[in-house]
Amino acid sequence: MPPTATTDGTPEGVAATRLLDDRLLHELEQLHRTRHETFLYGSDDALRHHSERTAALEAEYLRRFPDRLVTAGRTRSGARARETAARVEATPTESAG
Repeated sequence: MPPTATTDGTPEGVAATRLLDDRLLHELEQLHRTRHETFLYGSDDALRHHSERTAALEAEYLRRFPDRLVTAGRTRSGARARETAARVEATPTESAG
């Protein structure tokens, strides 16, 4: 599989399917770290490329690791439990007296 290409056809990066596991994770970390800045200040082409590369790498990661660890707090039920706990904590209690 050939490297991905920029809009002018020059190669840029290695196809997600050709990356070793540790390199795939490194590339994902780099993209996630730079996403906000690219979103706010990048050109339309830069943002489009960033989005496409992120999607390709994330899809490849999910293909390789379909049973990845999912933290309970990052699920809907986990989020609901946090909201309930926060409400309970914020609710004033009557003093027993």
